[in-house]
Amino acid sequence: MQIYLDYSATTPPHPDVLATLHHQGATLWGNPSSLHHWGERAAIALETARWQVAQLLNAPTADSIHFTSGGTEADNLAIFGVAHRYPTPQHIIISAVEHPAIAAPARQLAARGWQVTELPVDATGKINPLELLAALQPNTVLVSIIYGQSEIGTVQAIAELAQIARRHRILFHTDAVQVAGRLPLDVQALDVDLLSVSGHKLYGPQGSGALYVRPGVELVPLLAGGGQEHQLRSGTQAVPTLAGFGLAAQLAQEQLPTEAHRLQQLRDRLITRLEACPYFQLTGHRRDRLPHHASFVLRDFPPEITGRAIVRQMNLAGIALSAGSACHSGQASPSPILTALGYGEIQARQGIRVSLGRDTTPEDIDWTVMALQQVLHRLNPSPLPCVGSSC
Repeated sequence: MQIYLDYSATTPPHPDVLATLHHQGATLWGNPSSLHHWGERAAIALETARWQVAQLLNAPTADSIHFTSGGTEADNLAIFGVAHRYPTPQHIIISAVEHPAIAAPARQLAARGWQVTELPVDATGKINPLELLAALQPNTVLVSIIYGQSEIGTVQAIAELAQIARRHRILFHTDAVQVAGRLPLDVQALDVDLLSVSGHKLYGPQGSGALYVRPGVELVPLLAGGGQEHQLRSGTQAVPTLAGFGLAAQLAQEQLPTEAHRLQQLRDRLITRLEACPYFQLTGHRRDRLPHHASFVLRDFPPEITGRAIVRQMNLAGIALSAGSACHSGQASPSPILTALGYGEIQARQGIRVSLGRDTTPEDIDWTVMALQQVLHRLNPSPLPCVGSSC
């Protein structure tokens, strides 16, 4: 049996998206900036995709959607696009649980003399809005807070946090890569200035993403060139890929009401069964978390039994999990996200993440729980027993 439970790392493209990629790649190879018929057809497909993504986010205009190569580029464009507006270093605020696509640019700015404040989180990964209010300074120009944390699943109160920034006339960005297609997204209700999404997290193609930019907000481009994407992201657009992204966004919007509820039920089934095993400890917020996401650390296990070791063993059993975020899971160092939540060095190496998707079934959940129990028993023959038969 093969079970894929790493949907937070990437999702398999929807069959309709694959069909679109094939068709568009064969027929819409024209340059969308060209004025002839071939270019016009490509431009229509590109703008259709822009409208589809705008609909998913309830953006005020399609022109507020700027296509990128993915979530990382969108995040970098938000951070550096604001920072490069200023000839001298200013102050930005991020959280201690940001994705590397935000944390790394912030470190680069700090090396250039910028003040960077990392807001602490509580043991569930939540930010206290009062901490944000206290961190604001006269020279604060940007606040960037991740919406749904990819490693622990915690969802932040973005509307409340953005309102604090808005009252002080400070730009607010959120990385919503894990949220898009899994929870409703409304940039107008959230009142954010900038928001990042990625195509391959919602059954679209890899290499596609977008940054929503509130009308009137000015950014400095990262790339110099032909001025595509409304002068903000130069380079000929990958039209077939972006057409697939647009279709994936449309399908996600159509399926969201039923799929989010289904995933949440499966997630709760998984959490209930694993929490019956005393050696699994849930990480992240129990209620305010992504509907498809469950994450754990081991309790009272030898330090040599790491999350990576469990992932390798589960892979041999035909089940794909991850040791935290895919952006960290290849590293042997303790997870900075789990460390930010207060876990010690040993447990911060013992995190696993199970993320569900459109093909996940209740039987997949039950089989995975059984396999996890067997793997942990092999790795440590004398763990505490599970309660009843639920694990």
